[in-house]
Amino acid sequence: MDLPPHLVQAPSPNELRDPIVRQELKRAGVWLGMASAIALAVILVQPLLIIFAGIVFAALLDGGVRLLGRVLPIPRGWRLLIVVVAVVLCLLTTFYLTGVQVAQQASQLRATLEIQASRFGNFLTAQGMMPGASDVNGFVRQALGSVGRLTSWLGTAVGALTSMAMILVLGLFLAMDPRAYDRGLQWMIPRDSRAEFAETIEAMGRTLRRLLAGRLVGMAFEGVFTWIALAIGGVPMALLLGIIAGILAFIPNIGAIITGAMMVAVGFSAGVHTGLWAIGTYLIVQTFDGYVVVPMVAKRTVDLPPALTLGMQILASALFGILGLALADPMTAMIKTALERSADREDAASDQAVE
Repeated sequence: MDLPPHLVQAPSPNELRDPIVRQELKRAGVWLGMASAIALAVILVQPLLIIFAGIVFAALLDGGVRLLGRVLPIPRGWRLLIVVVAVVLCLLTTFYLTGVQVAQQASQLRATLEIQASRFGNFLTAQGMMPGASDVNGFVRQALGSVGRLTSWLGTAVGALTSMAMILVLGLFLAMDPRAYDRGLQWMIPRDSRAEFAETIEAMGRTLRRLLAGRLVGMAFEGVFTWIALAIGGVPMALLLGIIAGILAFIPNIGAIITGAMMVAVGFSAGVHTGLWAIGTYLIVQTFDGYVVVPMVAKRTVDLPPALTLGMQILASALFGILGLALADPMTAMIKTALERSADREDAASDQAVE
C-alpha cells in the first residue's frame, strides 16, 4: 500500500510572504542601496561639484536680489535682471579698461615666477638643502604647468569653459525661482519631517548668503588695497597682483599664502627694496584683514573656526582638486548649520522630556 506523499509545511527560501525572508530582503536592499549611492557619488563627484557651485552662485545672486529689494520694491524677476546686468556691465567695464594691461602682465608674471623660483632653487641647492638645479627646474616647470588645472574632468580649456557656463546658467535658473526647487525638495521628504527640513534649508541658505557677502567684502578690500600699495611701492604688475589677491581672498588661509608668495617673488625681481616693500604690503594687508576686516564681517556673517576651515580645505583639495578647495568654505558653513539645527532639535526634545 502506497503511503500518501509527504508535504512540506514550512515556507521555501524564495517565499516572499515569510516575515523572516522579507525582513532580510529589506536589510539587504538598504545595504545595497547605500553601497550604490556611495559608488554613484564617487563616479559623479565632479558633476555634483558643478551643481553645488551653481547653488553657491545662485545664493550670491539671491543675496543681491534681497538686498536690492530693501530699497526697490519691484517684482523679483526685475530685481534679478538688474543684478545680472550690473554684474555684466561691471565685468565688461573692468575688462575694457584693464584687459590689455592684464593680458600683458599675465605673460610677464609667469616668466618672472619661473625665474625667481629657479633662483630660489639654486640658492637652496648651493646650501645643500635641495637636489640638483636640473631637478629643481624640472620640478618648477611641472608645478607651474599644473597651475590652473582644475581637476582631471575639468583639465582642458573646453571643459573649464563648459563647466563655467553650466555653473552660471544653473545658478541663474535657481535664482529665478528658488521656491519652486524648495518645494520639489520638500516633496521628497516625509510629511512629518518637512517642517524641520524647510527650516534647516532656510537656515543653510541664510548662512550661505552671509558667508558669500563677507567673502565679497574681503575680496574687494584685499584686491584694491594690494593694488594701490604695490603701485605706490613701484612693484611690477601691481594691477594683476591686486586682481589675483582679490580672487584668491575667496579661499582663506591658502589663498593668502599663494598671494604672498607671488607678491614677494615679483617684488624681489625688481630689487631688494621693492621686495621688502612687497613683504611689508603683504603683512599689513593680511594683518589689517585678519584683525579688523574679518572680525567685523564675521560678526554679521558666519564665524568659522580657522583650524576647521583649513582642515576642510586640505581635505576638499585632496579629494576634489582646486574646485573642491574653492567650495570648501561653503560646504563647511552649510554642514555646520545643519549640525547646529540638529543639536538644537535634540536639546529641545530633551527639555520637553525633562518637563
